Amino acid sequence: MYKIDKILIGTHNKGKFKEISDLLPKTIKKISPSELNMESPEESGKSFLQNSEIKADFFCKKSHLTTLSDDSGLEIDCLAGKPGIFSSRWAKEFGSFNNAMFEILKKINKANQNKKQKNTKAKFVCSLTIQWPNGKKISEIGEIEGNISPPKGNNGFGYDPIFIPQGYLKTFAEMNYKEKLLIDHRYIAYKKLEKKIKIYFQ
Repeated sequence: MYKIDKILIGTHNKGKFKEISDLLPKTIKKISPSELNMESPEESGKSFLQNSEIKADFFCKKSHLTTLSDDSGLEIDCLAGKPGIFSSRWAKEFGSFNNAMFEILKKINKANQNKKQKNTKAKFVCSLTIQWPNGKKISEIGEIEGNISPPKGNNGFGYDPIFIPQGYLKTFAEMNYKEKLLIDHRYIAYKKLEKKIKIYFQ
């Protein structure tokens, strides 16, 4: 297997692109699908893993470049794991991530009506898949547990303002970029993947 000197990061989400870029070695050139005028594929999978594999396969075959794709989202305990793989689709459906966050809080309140103890447990899940032009691929999953809170903080992206990771007193959006980067679900998935692909780095 050849060394990786450049990689297509298979996402149009600028926040995800930046996080994944900053986790990869500085020596590797990072390319976005936008630079190649590539649209995203339909996410028809039934899990984060299937969707990250669909994206990696699509972008890799279109670009003929080694591709690293992410599929991630928020699973909320009292909402039976929703929004899950539909996390970004909820934001589109409700008009924005801000609107989706308020909808989530309403749904959590409704689910916890008449309960002595409110269940706000949640976890962020990330599946990362790397695929080479010869078809070889490796996937890893990272999860971080925590609780849902009213929106706080202006950093991060997506649902970061309503998620407090376990062991912390602030949301992802209240953390500075580096602090969040080195603990979140994407980092956990990447560190697992890195063990298997480090030999391909220059």
